[in-house]
Amino acid sequence: MGIKAIYQEHYRLILGSASVLGLILVWELMLTFLIPLNPFFFTKPSLIAVAFKEQVIYGALWGDLAVSSKAFLWGFSFAVLLGIPLGAFMGWRRRAGYTLDPFFTALYASPLVALAPLIIVVFGVGLLAKSVLVFALSVFPFIFNTFAGVRSTDPLLINVVRSFGGGEKDLYFKVIFPTTLPYIIAGARIALGRGLVGIIVGEFYAASEGIGFAISRFGDTYRLPEMFAGIFVLMIAAVVLTEGMRKLEAVLAPWRTTEESR
Repeated sequence: MGIKAIYQEHYRLILGSASVLGLILVWELMLTFLIPLNPFFFTKPSLIAVAFKEQVIYGALWGDLAVSSKAFLWGFSFAVLLGIPLGAFMGWRRRAGYTLDPFFTALYASPLVALAPLIIVVFGVGLLAKSVLVFALSVFPFIFNTFAGVRSTDPLLINVVRSFGGGEKDLYFKVIFPTTLPYIIAGARIALGRGLVGIIVGEFYAASEGIGFAISRFGDTYRLPEMFAGIFVLMIAAVVLTEGMRKLEAVLAPWRTTEESR
């Protein structure tokens, strides 16, 4: 396999990695040779790498990630379980869509992050409050994207299924779900980022452990390499989860991947 063939097969990974490595290299060189580094206000990748290595070796990072992951999984899972059926119901039942869409649009446009203190007061400090905040931030992309996917279903396909005697179950699983699946995956990518924000905000306000609490603690004590190490871990997690969603779409909706590669 030649270099050109390897590039064509893995061009997305190659270009993405090259852009990230280029940014890190420029960052390191600028703060090493061009701009005097004041460690009280900023840091550079080499120091961040050392801090990351220390956190991995001593195990603090893994414990924080385990705590945050539990709240994220609970909140995100409930967002999937509630958001997708609700969006499908709104898209299929026109009156329900007209009734609920303004309400959910108003909630989605509101600064839900600002409600974090209220959520913590109501649900207490701990796993439940963080899960509720993750759910509140990540459920709306599922609702609106599923709603849009159902509404975009071709009426001709619906009429064909009905003309051959298909029922509601056939419509959902043979027409509506395949049409809506790419919208759901796109909503999941947005919801992932919003859910990670929910974890960070929840642990900023009231927590004694977790990756958000660690970032806040390091920032308050001006330990910037450790703080950026935690931020980069979240960025890597977001990229990995998003790529996982892309792979899932390729498995569940291979026709979509074929269309994009043309």
